[in-house]
Amino acid sequence: MGPIPLQRDIVQRPGTVVAGQDGDPRPVARTSLPGIPQASAAARRFVRAALADWTGLGLPSAGEFGERLTDDALSVASELVTNAVVHAGTTVELLLRLEDSAGPEPAALVLEITDHHPARSVRDGRAERPDPAEYGRGLQLVATLAESWGITYRTGLKTVWARLPGDDRYGLPDPQAASGDALGRGPRPGGILVPGGAHAARDDAGWARGGGPSFLAEASVLLAGQLDEDLVASTAGPLLVPRLADWCAIWLESEGGGPSAVPRLAGVWHSDESRTALLRPALEKEPLRLPGSVGTGPVPIPWPGGATAERESVSGAALAHRIVSGGRTLGAVLVGREGTDRIPDEVAALLADFVRRVGLAVGAARAYTRQATISRILQRGLLPSKVADIPGVTSALVYEPGDDGVVGGDFYDLFPCPGGRWCFVLGDVQGSGPEAAVVTGLARPWLRLLSREGFSVGEVLDRLNRLLLDDAMEAAEAAALMVAAAGGQQLQGGEQIQDGSQSRFLSLLYGDLVPLPDGGVRCTVASAGHPLPLLLRPDGTVRPAAEPQVLLGIVEDVAYVSQSFDLAPGDSLLCVTDGVTERRSGRLMFDDGDGLARVLAGCAGLPAAGIADRIKRAVHAFAERPPDDDLAMLVIQVDGGRHTAVRGSSAGE
Repeated sequence: MGPIPLQRDIVQRPGTVVAGQDGDPRPVARTSLPGIPQASAAARRFVRAALADWTGLGLPSAGEFGERLTDDALSVASELVTNAVVHAGTTVELLLRLEDSAGPEPAALVLEITDHHPARSVRDGRAERPDPAEYGRGLQLVATLAESWGITYRTGLKTVWARLPGDDRYGLPDPQAASGDALGRGPRPGGILVPGGAHAARDDAGWARGGGPSFLAEASVLLAGQLDEDLVASTAGPLLVPRLADWCAIWLESEGGGPSAVPRLAGVWHSDESRTALLRPALEKEPLRLPGSVGTGPVPIPWPGGATAERESVSGAALAHRIVSGGRTLGAVLVGREGTDRIPDEVAALLADFVRRVGLAVGAARAYTRQATISRILQRGLLPSKVADIPGVTSALVYEPGDDGVVGGDFYDLFPCPGGRWCFVLGDVQGSGPEAAVVTGLARPWLRLLSREGFSVGEVLDRLNRLLLDDAMEAAEAAALMVAAAGGQQLQGGEQIQDGSQSRFLSLLYGDLVPLPDGGVRCTVASAGHPLPLLLRPDGTVRPAAEPQVLLGIVEDVAYVSQSFDLAPGDSLLCVTDGVTERRSGRLMFDDGDGLARVLAGCAGLPAAGIADRIKRAVHAFAERPPDDDLAMLVIQVDGGRHTAVRGSSAGE
């Protein structure tokens, strides 16, 4: 069976019911999700709400689905939405539809997940990344749970659909119950992470088989979305209590603290919040540290005295697990259950799987923190601490590095030169991270040196281009020697590894400013593969102020030329990086149809800082997702005939 056509006229209420051709109600629900990591959790909430809504309406087909189908639907929706977000990176549409039984075919639930990047294929988890705890199960999971599934390509769209049948393998409810109260015959979409339900009944074996996989899948998403280890701990505790335990505690080892460092108690949780205050002091007295010799399995721990009130004689069983990532111990998790002498094997297995996910999340959070710290330090060293003040000119700067925890490729500068000149730079190095930091660390000092030696704008770019090519050639030769020493390792298709030999090219906007006696400024500028600067006149007219030329670091025999023009009082020059012009919303970019020029034309009469702020807000508002690229812009505005120095402002610092 093929996928159901998307119904464009359906509103986004989860339990929408539309009439079929025969007049019978056909439950259909649809929503749109942003392409962010939290989309899969939102998809699961939407599926739960839709199924609960249909059940409450007493729809016939909804009554044929049991709790296991709900769990499978949550898993399939989570996996396919995650696939779309990670591998397409666009807005995702989720559609659900309940189908009545037709002939021998049972009733079924159909899910469709649509993204807007049909060129990106969906990932099959069997082909690579074998650890499902870290990377998910991909289409292997979908193929296992669904009766049938497939992929449909439309113009600009890719839809992955799956059909989950409501047959006996899901445990149909009693027919008499199904013909009675609608509330007693439908799915139970709640209770995956919500307290009560399965925990109160202590049906550990049944829940582990039915709800356990969905619990672990949702827990993985929630934990992986945290980029701070304390947030990982504060997310993990409420997931364990009271679903799997009556109380739990999490310790975290200090990074780089060594074997003598005392683990830190990151949190304590109890199903009875009044008992948390009793439990915490008892656990703080003896920090939990499990030796590496115990492995990653459960370790029975004596019942702590503070787990119950002094007047109570309640005891129970406690298990501890090491939190491990990359072979390193990062902490420990201790869980306790009251009124039992052992924790069932099914629960212990779920706990072990859950703690493995906690370890992956803590390890990822620490790696992100280290990377972000290094990036901040490098970024501070690679960018100027302040920009120069130019007589008769006001400048405004916006700089926002991409929120990915790595060093950005954008850089800027505004500095004085001999002869009464001021030079300005806006550059964008290919890529990000250490490679970009190396090029930025070379290019900005070179630019200052060449500018202060008195070279013209075109000559500065000529020399910088040759310097980049020479540096790239040296890096390529060094990489070739490394490859030769390693035995000429080959990639698939015979392509030889070129580690470190990546071309170091950059786009650059460079120019100088010379104040004129009449209050204006003489500007000379050149653009090398960079978005062209835009000149805004006081009457709102906008025009490009330079001609496009090739990127730096690509072609050796190129001669860069510059354009000169006068900036009169009230004129503004806008310089941006491609983080502004190429800001995406689906298939559209911010500068499509001269979008940047249109926004700039509406800034006539604003001061430099006002222009920068309005364009920044327009860029952010262009799409639902925050910008994923570095964003930098420089506004240079000639004052109304004044020659007094005006301190440059920075809207982004």
